[in-house]
Amino acid sequence: MTKDNEGPEQFAQQRWQRTPDSTEVILLRHGASQPFVPGEPFPLIEGQGDPPLSETGERQAQASAVRLSQEPITALYATNMQRTQQTLAPLGDSLNIDIAIERDLREIGLGEWEGGLLRQKAAENHPIYQQMLREQRWDVIPGAESNEEFGGRCMDALNQVVLRHPGELILCGVHGGVIGSLLAQIAQSKPFAFGGADNCSISQIVWTAGDWAIRRFNDSSHLFEQLHHG
Repeated sequence: MTKDNEGPEQFAQQRWQRTPDSTEVILLRHGASQPFVPGEPFPLIEGQGDPPLSETGERQAQASAVRLSQEPITALYATNMQRTQQTLAPLGDSLNIDIAIERDLREIGLGEWEGGLLRQKAAENHPIYQQMLREQRWDVIPGAESNEEFGGRCMDALNQVVLRHPGELILCGVHGGVIGSLLAQIAQSKPFAFGGADNCSISQIVWTAGDWAIRRFNDSSHLFEQLHHG
């Protein structure tokens, strides 16, 4: 609000600000990981593919750290998978914050398509991959987690993290499937509506009195100058 001596009060548009009782969460997808080579599956951690970042992914992680280093972030969380930890390492160094591990924010369990095989099946447009997209269900892949199992553990983990940080801004380095599941649950949308988040893109959600709101999805302006790709 402004007022001068001769005119009426004026009310300018304001940027959004969280309330003191809200917790703001930045969801940073990990940087690009090493490419899959048929016949050479990724190393596994607890039965799930665990590739390291590629050189491109390392550059993306550095760019993300530059963008986020001036934000008043109070806590950093990664999953048990090395690509999320490697992505957050430059930001952790810049902010002088240790990275905590939240195992249940790990990526969807892909069953028989673990170790990088999903990428090959997607490139080949395999019939099961087509079915997965058509039905928007992960568990059409043999042995994969169901939407309900995956979404439940991710949301439960996120809620537990938020309860540790009332009124703060925190950052979770996670996976594309995790971002897609969390935002779809918050928006009550189709399961795959928020799929395809770019590597090292920023999404932003806010928790207030038990309710979630989405503030941002797939912001990769620190990586790409153009909106359109392809």
